[in-house]
Amino acid sequence: MTKQPLAPGRVLIIGSGIGGLAAGIILSKLHCRVTVVEKNPLPGGLMRGYERSGIECPTGVHYMGALDEGQPLRRLWDYLGVTPLIPLERMGMEGIIDRYVFDDFVFDLPSGMDAFEASLRRSFPEEQVQIKSIMADLRDIARTLSSLDMVLSPTTTALSYVNFESMGQRLLRIGCSQKLCTVLAVPATLIGVPLQECPAFYYYMTLASYLMSSWRLAGSSARMAEAFLSRFKSLDGDVITGDGVESIRVESGQVQGVVLKSGRILEASTLIAAIHPKMAAAMLPAGAIRPSYAQRVAQIVNTKGLFGVHVAVNADTHPALPYNIYRLYPEADGSLPRGVFHQLRPSGQTGVNLLSLITTSGVEEWRPWAGTRSGRRGSDYGAAKEKKARHVISEASRIFGPLTDGKILDSYTPLTIRDWVASPDGSPYGILRSAGQLMQAASLNRTSIRGLYLAGQNRLCPGIMGTILGSFQAVMQIIGHEQFARGVAGEFL
Repeated sequence: MTKQPLAPGRVLIIGSGIGGLAAGIILSKLHCRVTVVEKNPLPGGLMRGYERSGIECPTGVHYMGALDEGQPLRRLWDYLGVTPLIPLERMGMEGIIDRYVFDDFVFDLPSGMDAFEASLRRSFPEEQVQIKSIMADLRDIARTLSSLDMVLSPTTTALSYVNFESMGQRLLRIGCSQKLCTVLAVPATLIGVPLQECPAFYYYMTLASYLMSSWRLAGSSARMAEAFLSRFKSLDGDVITGDGVESIRVESGQVQGVVLKSGRILEASTLIAAIHPKMAAAMLPAGAIRPSYAQRVAQIVNTKGLFGVHVAVNADTHPALPYNIYRLYPEADGSLPRGVFHQLRPSGQTGVNLLSLITTSGVEEWRPWAGTRSGRRGSDYGAAKEKKARHVISEASRIFGPLTDGKILDSYTPLTIRDWVASPDGSPYGILRSAGQLMQAASLNRTSIRGLYLAGQNRLCPGIMGTILGSFQAVMQIIGHEQFARGVAGEFL
């Protein structure tokens, strides 16, 4: 069938991460002419890992939830047509998805709502009333998530106001102990928001998706990036790589297209910025957006960055684990603990497994090199990275035993993420979806420029589920609720 433009001219999308490609697939299925523009040589954003010593090191995709038959993410993937293209392995087959290791106890996160409730009740026998309340709320949000009603809701604020109370405040209000709060704090880290600031709805949505079913990629993370890319191209989508957007052209409040770094001009009356709003705003002509909008963008707070280490270890002494481990350390002031994520998986090389370690690290920790670019930061930066990597590995040895024979393949900082995907402050989760700035963040989705829309994780919520949901909502904003309900949502609701 001949492609028909959505509006005069084609649709341009800035950014080829999962949000940009998902939006591109949806619009292409609607017979729009879509071009995705990516500044990096390879498309895929944080879906795509990188190789060191012949071993692929994952970055943004470690595991995901709700991908079983009929579950919400699976239904969205089925609509996009990527499900059969992505090799997956199910977690929790041995009863554990995640293991939380504290100084004085261990809590295993199982698969399934009922199993999770039973585990909580066994571990916290004095808090049965609190657990009953938590599980009632969790099951309620799980039903909302399963129905995918939020896709058809113009904004998530249509949901009950109480669901955007801070989860930390809610747990204190119902009388949860500090120990129970520390266990329940971990799922909030999957979207980069501290429990004390995490809206209850986002918290429960994240936890519910993993309890429905948890999965990780079976093999290279490049397969996931290639799946979205190949599906988009099969629908006649076009991708430009290695030539980022220099500026967005706007005349009389209407998008006209973009100017690329190379000087090439692409014309379009519809533009989706699947990048951070701050980066999109910087591409606009002076005065193109209202001062109030520009101020909101400038004041938005982002989630904290991460420090990651990839270590090649002997497969005989360190066999792969079918679950993840979170090592959690109490803070001196009694606040909720800091943690380190551990994943030990086959590397693809015989006799070698890959141990990936991730912990929070603010951009301020790397301030001396903030003005530099990747590959040009000098030996002192390398020494600082190695020192931190050695410390994280030393802590990991308390879980896995001696790691002296381990080989550090690579480590990365918030500056790495900043340069790779143009995320201010180097945050892989983008905007902080805290209870305090929820409305401010949501208001950024209306730019006041005709034809300019936001997509990806900064539109609704981070994580694979939140990012794809945000892209569906962006398309609904472009084509209108009625056409979206008829031409898109009818296929997966």
